[in-house]
Amino acid sequence: MAPNNRIVAVLGPTNTGKTHYAIERMLAHRSGVIGLPLRLLAREVYDKIVALRGPSVVALVTGEERIVPDRAKYWVCTVEAMPEGMGCDFLAVDEIQLCADPERGHIFTDRLLRARGLHETLFLGAETMRKAIAALVPTADFLYRDRFSELSYSGQKKISRMPARSAIVSFSVDNVYGIAELLRRQKGGAAVVMGALSPRTRNAQVEMYQNGDVDYLVATDAIGMGLNLDVNHVAFSATSKFDGNRMRPLMANELAQIAGRAGRHMNNGTFGVTGEAGPLHDEVLEAITENRFQPLSKLYWRNSKLQFGTTKALIASLETHTDNDWLTRVRESDDLGALKTLVEDVEVQARASDGASVTLLWDVCRIPDFRGISGREHADLLSVIYNYLHEKGQIPQVWLARQINRIDNTQGDIDALSKRLAYIRTWTYVAQRKGWVDDHSHWRDATRAVEDRLSDALHIALTQRFVDRRTSILMRRLKQKESLVADVNKDGEVTVEEQFVGRLEGFRFQQDVSGSPDEAKTLRSASLQALTPEFHLRADRMYNAPDTEFDFTEQGGLMWGTSAVGKLIPGPDALKPHVQAFVDVEAGPEVTEKVTRRLQHFIDRKVSTLFEPLLNMQRDETLTGMARGFAFQMIEGLGLLDRADVGEDVKSLDQESRSALRKHGIRFGQFTVFMPLLLKPAPTRLRLLLWSLASGLQEFPEAPPPGLVTVPTDDKAPEGYHLKSGYRAAGERALRVDMAERLADMLRTQDTRGGFEATADMLSITGMTLEQFANLMQGLGYRAEKAERVKVKAMPVVDKAEAVAPEADAGDATADEAPVAEAVSEVTPEITSVDEADPEQPVEMEVFYTFAWGARRPERIADAPRKNAKPRGKPQNDKGAKGKRGKGPRRDTKAETFQARPPKHEKPIDPDNPFAAALMGFNKK
Repeated sequence: MAPNNRIVAVLGPTNTGKTHYAIERMLAHRSGVIGLPLRLLAREVYDKIVALRGPSVVALVTGEERIVPDRAKYWVCTVEAMPEGMGCDFLAVDEIQLCADPERGHIFTDRLLRARGLHETLFLGAETMRKAIAALVPTADFLYRDRFSELSYSGQKKISRMPARSAIVSFSVDNVYGIAELLRRQKGGAAVVMGALSPRTRNAQVEMYQNGDVDYLVATDAIGMGLNLDVNHVAFSATSKFDGNRMRPLMANELAQIAGRAGRHMNNGTFGVTGEAGPLHDEVLEAITENRFQPLSKLYWRNSKLQFGTTKALIASLETHTDNDWLTRVRESDDLGALKTLVEDVEVQARASDGASVTLLWDVCRIPDFRGISGREHADLLSVIYNYLHEKGQIPQVWLARQINRIDNTQGDIDALSKRLAYIRTWTYVAQRKGWVDDHSHWRDATRAVEDRLSDALHIALTQRFVDRRTSILMRRLKQKESLVADVNKDGEVTVEEQFVGRLEGFRFQQDVSGSPDEAKTLRSASLQALTPEFHLRADRMYNAPDTEFDFTEQGGLMWGTSAVGKLIPGPDALKPHVQAFVDVEAGPEVTEKVTRRLQHFIDRKVSTLFEPLLNMQRDETLTGMARGFAFQMIEGLGLLDRADVGEDVKSLDQESRSALRKHGIRFGQFTVFMPLLLKPAPTRLRLLLWSLASGLQEFPEAPPPGLVTVPTDDKAPEGYHLKSGYRAAGERALRVDMAERLADMLRTQDTRGGFEATADMLSITGMTLEQFANLMQGLGYRAEKAERVKVKAMPVVDKAEAVAPEADAGDATADEAPVAEAVSEVTPEITSVDEADPEQPVEMEVFYTFAWGARRPERIADAPRKNAKPRGKPQNDKGAKGKRGKGPRRDTKAETFQARPPKHEKPIDPDNPFAAALMGFNKK
């Protein structure tokens, strides 16, 4: 092969400078690509090259991160994200021995077989790959590199005797956390490094270790892939791991890859075992220290020449076998499994009907399952994404924003934050795909910002849980024979050496922000030492406090006096909310449990007291059948149901069932089915809180002020708010449901068809002016017609004894015989119009409204006949006889009483609507 197009395999153990050599060779060319096995390592190499060449010419491309400047010359990538067909002068693949990895091996094998630089190609890895590379890449040259320092076995040590600058390796998250907890108690703390961590969190944890804040590192086998750490000793807490299918012991070369992290560059390192791991066998020790391992004989492979004509053709090409003795077909990978699941979906299968659609489907299936959920759930998500991309060409921004916003939450424990970090990686991956989202740079920045916030929160959570700064600093002070004295006064002020350092609010310590970082560490550790007994004392005092010292806020907060000590969170149902206590981690689980238990007792008793009628009905075993079913609806509705929603259920209740329900205080109103006792201010306030909590509202609406019959309506309030607050919205105001029922009873006696005026009683129960009442009636479905008339005035009534007749002539009757009744009638006329008023006196006018059911037509006012009205009933003869069945008075069509029936263009009138009562025949003239 020509010297300007050479392929070199650089092989050797760890700590031989292979990656450093590859960086030097790449920078010697005008352009280059290097593929690395981990996102963490890719970020580390990217930072190194940026320091040498500047950020304007260096690109970073991983599944979840993409930094590509316009003048990019050097590309640092994960192996899966390496661009193809770029034509770079240089190309390198690190950790090439991962060709034998059951999960990712086919990716590395594909790069070994097909990825090439124009002038130089390097494959970096273990000596175990020599024969395989020689067979598969016959033109490759080999370069062996020796380890810079010695690696020796130091045997088994207890964690309590572990030397400083040690890394303890485990293969499960639970074991990592358990060891870190133990180191926190015994050594003051430990940093945590796992492959699932984001680079930002990993770097923060490593920095804490490198700076000497902690002397110990607990990690998974992620540190075996080229991460450069200042580690002198590596201890295995286990020598077996779960490989995705089963638990299996690690092979000697895998143990060597991890143990080799001890002793960087020219510093010698040691390795050993600890915890439950047994001593290593002599042959394994010899293989590790002498770097002699069994050569690899099989590499995992998958066909790269895919057929995209149909989904069947694509699956068949992915499952193609190979005749090469060095290659074995990879077991079914996650992307192929997702493809097989998706093609079973009828809609997806219908969409994937051509080559372009099948290609898009395969691209979607290659979205990694970062979340680690079941294959079915992951496939469901991919189905949604594929359907959006196929139908709209892009993922809708509103939908994507909703998915990201759900994850953008820095509250919670380590597990919750870790899960959110895994979830955001999916959307970061999606945002990197060109054309999948509109303005992908915006979404890339948005997902990166969420990841950064979650990473910082996770780092803080890991530090809080696994680094006991109090123990760490006090141990140092103990060595220096120094001590600090802290105190907590009755107001919660924490002082150290008579200096104020913070305040204890409830069960959370708020540290003063003043002082240098080193001072803050010292002061906090001393503060926590004093707070430990204080937390327990406060928890005991709170547990024995009466319920009168507790309260809940409109937003679900739980208060003990003036201190916020927790909040309500959704429970199994609305009447059984759970409690989340606000307790610092340093207080310990015992304090957290006690505070949580006391708050749960408080809210349980509050619900039991204020919703006693509902709970009594729930416990009533005499309710059966439809009555019991309706009772459960009342319980779910927290004592209030809109009659329109349960109209059919109400109709199906017989009188016995209604009677049984009424015994529990249920009132079947025309608008609302409700319990009057639950309309009081205290149950209303709690009901709104429980409803808001169960509905998942972000901001809870406040309860109306107590004692008001009507309140202004709120258009921005969530649906159902007015009902749950005990009101019925009508126009600009909402009327309390019990008053709405009283008003409905009054309106039954009115001529709702012909029109009526508001009475004083109607205005009185609503507490409204006439104008406000008119708006209310319009909100309830009535039409209000405004008019003016002369205010009626009457002359004083003249007493019969004082009434005198007009002056009589001599020949007239005597005064005693004067017609008194006529005289009284003449002096007491009513003024009912302007014409009757005295022209010398001003006329006083009054405003009035006429209300009529909104469904009627204007020409049907009063008794006026409709246009082209026809007589109703049987045809009549000239004598007034009714047909041939007998005689009777002739019916006058003009004065005929109408039958209640809605206009044809309107919906049928609801018989349960009280304002339609007149239309149903209650008020026939």
